[in-house]
Amino acid sequence: MKPDNYIQKAYHFILQNDFEEALRWFEAAILANPGDAEVHYRCSITYGRSGRLGQAIHHAKEAVRLQVDKPEYHLHLQHVEALQLVQEARKMVEGKTDTQPSELYQAVGLLKSAITKDPLHREAYVWLALVYSELNDHPLAIATLKEVISLYPQESGLQHIMEELKKRLKSYVLDSSTE
Repeated sequence: MKPDNYIQKAYHFILQNDFEEALRWFEAAILANPGDAEVHYRCSITYGRSGRLGQAIHHAKEAVRLQVDKPEYHLHLQHVEALQLVQEARKMVEGKTDTQPSELYQAVGLLKSAITKDPLHREAYVWLALVYSELNDHPLAIATLKEVISLYPQESGLQHIMEELKKRLKSYVLDSSTE
């Protein structure tokens, strides 16, 4: 089978929302032609959309290695690495009631790294703001949220989070003044 046929099959299954089968065809295309950077890139995108970030990063790195002069491959690699950093940070803080400050500071580091890799990663900014708020650094939380709102002014959900952070700040200031 020609490499293009594998890709056509993969896209056929993507259009049917069968990403597992699409990935199977991308992997078959890679086996047939392991030096094809574009196939690694497309496979990485599909793995990323399927939430399988380890495989997405692997194939993104392969695409970059095989064709270092393609800026879109580098951008995609940075994007999936940022996704993975945000995922790691979320696991550290999400749903925990007894998160230690050291874990929160670790999460801050991961989220800042994610933003460095992908400066348009909305979720990284939101999580960074929430972690700052958990650390009672409400002004920094608000500043972080203002930054993402400037990038995505049409996102009404961000305004809602901003209002919640401002309420937390007011509550924190009131609690601090009564001590």
